[in-house]
Amino acid sequence: MKLVIATLSIVILVLASSFVHPSMALNDTIKPNTNLDCGSLCGARCSKAGHEGCMKFCQICCQKCNCVPSGTYGNKHQCPCYRDMRNSKGKPKCP
Repeated sequence: MKLVIATLSIVILVLASSFVHPSMALNDTIKPNTNLDCGSLCGARCSKAGHEGCMKFCQICCQKCNCVPSGTYGNKHQCPCYRDMRNSKGKPKCP
C-alpha cells in the first residue's frame, strides 16, 4: 500500500510540474510600461556619452526591457534584458 501511495505521489508531482512551467513563461513576456519615463532615464544614462545614437538605442532598449541601469556606464546587471540585447553583429545594443 505504501508503494502505491509513493508512486501515485510521484506521478502527481510530475504532472503538476508540467503545468507550472508554461504558466511561468507567460510572466517573461515583455509588456510596455507606460509609467516608465524612458526619456529622462536615458537622458541621465547618456549624459556623458559622446555617441549620438546613445539616446536612440537607450530608448529602444528601455521600451522593450522596461528598465534602464543606473549611472552613465556599467551597472547592466540591474537590468538583464537591457544587458543581453544584441545588435545584428552580436555586439551589445544598449548603451
